[in-house]
Amino acid sequence: MKTMTDNNLTWHTMDITKELREERMQQKACTIWMSGLSGAGKSTIANALEKRLYAMGKKTMLLDGDNVRMGLNSNLGFSEEDRVENIRRIAEVAKLMNDAGLIVITAFISPCRQDRRNAKRIIGDKFREVYVSTSLAECERRDVKGLYKAAREGKISCFTGISSPYEVPQHPDVVIDTAKMDVEACVDHILNSLVF
Repeated sequence: MKTMTDNNLTWHTMDITKELREERMQQKACTIWMSGLSGAGKSTIANALEKRLYAMGKKTMLLDGDNVRMGLNSNLGFSEEDRVENIRRIAEVAKLMNDAGLIVITAFISPCRQDRRNAKRIIGDKFREVYVSTSLAECERRDVKGLYKAAREGKISCFTGISSPYEVPQHPDVVIDTAKMDVEACVDHILNSLVF
């Protein structure tokens, strides 16, 4: 639904383009979108990947689920509508950072295929999906934050993997399983699979 203010908006084209920024930074911007269950290892891998890219001289930004929810998305809960808005905002921020020439790494459960499709639509051809396929059993065994235990006890509603579904990506660019690969091997696999 368009509002009156929508009619007053005009996209302003800037002279310094994404391509010029990429050329200056000597890299191709992209968003590496890590998705998977809580405890799958997304944040750990994202952090290790950013460190490796930084060592390679790349300009990066890591957006982590908990960190973003404590700032930009602190006004959102975990209802279906809020989860959709959470992913939409993250995708818009990642796109802006890609336009600045940065390689963006995200670590979000992002359980719904439609939300990930929407993120890809927003970000465009710079979107790279990494599915951290670590099993529910392994994530629950780790239970790093005690969330699975709380969800099983009914203290957390709509918890992905327990009372709310996780929709496995159909065609991710990369699949990694932290129960079968250590962190450095996961980073190697991502770097070998994606072009920087």
